[in-house]
Amino acid sequence: MKLLVADKLSEVGLAYLRQQRVEFDNRPGLSPDELKAIIGNYDGIIIRSGVKITADTLAKPGRLRAIARAGVGVDNVDVPAATSKGVIVMNTPGGNTISTAELTLTLMMALSRKIVPAAVSLTAGKWDRKSFEGTQLSGKTLGVIGLGRIGRTVCQYGRALGMQVMGYDPLLSADAVLDGVERTSDVEAIYERADFITVHVPRTEKTNKMISTAQFEKMKASVRLINAARGGIIDEAALLTALEQGKVAGAALDVYTEEPPKSESLQKLLAHPKLLAVPHLGASTEEAQELVALEAAEIIIEALRGGEIRNAVNVSGGTKVPESLKPYVELAERIGTLLSAITPGAMKKVNVAYRGDIATMDFAAATAALTIGLLRPVLGNELNIVNAPVLAKERNISIDVTTNPDAQDFTNLVEVALTTDKLTRTAVGAIFGRKFPRIVAIDGFSVEMLPEGHIVVGFNDDKPGVIGRVGDACGALGINIAQMTVGRKLQLSKAVLALNLDAEVPDALLTKLSGLEFVREVYRVKLPSLPEAQRQG
Repeated sequence: MKLLVADKLSEVGLAYLRQQRVEFDNRPGLSPDELKAIIGNYDGIIIRSGVKITADTLAKPGRLRAIARAGVGVDNVDVPAATSKGVIVMNTPGGNTISTAELTLTLMMALSRKIVPAAVSLTAGKWDRKSFEGTQLSGKTLGVIGLGRIGRTVCQYGRALGMQVMGYDPLLSADAVLDGVERTSDVEAIYERADFITVHVPRTEKTNKMISTAQFEKMKASVRLINAARGGIIDEAALLTALEQGKVAGAALDVYTEEPPKSESLQKLLAHPKLLAVPHLGASTEEAQELVALEAAEIIIEALRGGEIRNAVNVSGGTKVPESLKPYVELAERIGTLLSAITPGAMKKVNVAYRGDIATMDFAAATAALTIGLLRPVLGNELNIVNAPVLAKERNISIDVTTNPDAQDFTNLVEVALTTDKLTRTAVGAIFGRKFPRIVAIDGFSVEMLPEGHIVVGFNDDKPGVIGRVGDACGALGINIAQMTVGRKLQLSKAVLALNLDAEVPDALLTKLSGLEFVREVYRVKLPSLPEAQRQG
C-alpha cells in the first residue's frame, strides 16, 4: 500500500500512518498538473479542502482505489467521476461537530454584542460606547434549520444560554422529540418568529438560496443570520440588499459560494458594516483537525486492507451489489427521489414491498438505495448504502419491508409508500426486459413513466382539455415535452399527469400549471439520465 497526503494534515494523522507502517508521501501544495501526473502511482490519497480532484485529475487513475477527505464536505471531489473509475470516496463527518457548533455560537455572540466593530473602533484610538449597544441572547428566539449532529448541538448551546429554541428539519420525523426544542414542520414559522437564524444543512438543489428575498420579507427587521454550513444556502446578493435596506439587522458568514471570495459582489458584501465575515473556520480548531486527520488515516487504511468501508459517499464504495440486483437498486433510488419530490411534509415512515423474484434476493442494497433517494434531495451527496439507513434512523424515519414472491401484473415490483405528517403517497416501479426501469403507478394511478431527467408530476381533475392546456403552457415557455403519460381513475374523475421534458423545469412553468383550475398539485423532479440502452423498452 502506498498513500499520498496531498494537503497539510495534522501530525496526529501522519503519526498514525507511521505507526501502521504504511508507505506514504507527504506532498501538500501540488499543482493540478503535478497531482494528475502522479495520482495513479498511489493506492489512496488523503486530502482536506485545498486540493480539487476533478474528472481530469482522475482521467488515468492507475492503481488509485480510495480517496479520504479529512472533513465533511466533498465539494472538491468529482464523486461521479471517482465512482465511474471504481474509486471509493470517504469523508469524516463527526470530527468537526463541536468546533462548528462552537463557531456558530461565537458568531452569534459577536453579532449580538457588535464585538468586531467595537474592537476595531477601540484599536483606532476611539472610546465610543454608544455606537455599539448590543442585544442579549437570553430570552431571544433561536431558529435552527437542519437538525443533524451540528444543528442539535447548537440547539443545546442555545438552550444553555436561556434562548427559546425552534428547530426545523424536513427529514426529521414529526414524532422525534428534542429536549427543550420547539419542533416546527414549517420553516416559515422560523422566518417569522426567530431573532437569530442559523443554517446547518448541506447545499443541494433544494437548499441552494433557500433563504433569499422572499424569506427576508417575512423576518423581523431585528433578525440576525448565521451561515457556517455551506456557501449559497443564504442568497448572498439578496442578503446584501437586505442589509442595505435595513431588513436584516446583521449577518455572520463563515462560508461563501466562492472561496476565497474575490468577485466584486462578494467583496461588497464582506465590506458591509453589518456583516461579520470569517474565512471558513468551522473546522479550524486543533482538536477538530486532529480528529479528522486521524479518522481519515484510519478509514483509508482499513478500506485498502480489505476491512470495513466507513463513510463512503459513493454507492460503489459501500458494498458489492450482485448483477441481478443492480437494476432494482437503481430503480429503488429513483423511486425514493421521486417520492421525496412529490410528497409534502416531514417524513415519518416508509413502507417497502418487494414482489416477485426480487423478494427472494438479498434486497438490503435496494432498500438502502431507496433511502438514499429519499434523503439525498435534502442531505446531499454524502449518502451511501452504508450510512443512509443510519441517518434515517437518527431522524426517527422508520423503514418497514415486506416481501411476496408471488408475481402480479409484472414479474417483479418495488412498491413504496411514503408517509409524512401531511399525507401518504405511493409509487410502484418495475424492470421491463431485465434492464428497462419504469414507474408503473403513482398513488394507485397506472402510468408508464421513464424515471430520468426533468419531470413534472401533476395531480388533476380528469376533464377534457387538460392535455392541450398543459401542452400550451409548456409551449409558451419554449419547453418541449419528450414523453407524457396519464393515469386515470374514472370513478373519481381524478388523474395523474407525468411529463418528461427536454429542459430543466423553470419556476414559471410550475406557476402556470398550478394556476390552471383543474390542477390540484404539481411538482418537479430531477433524476439522473439513464444509459441509452435502458430507455427503450
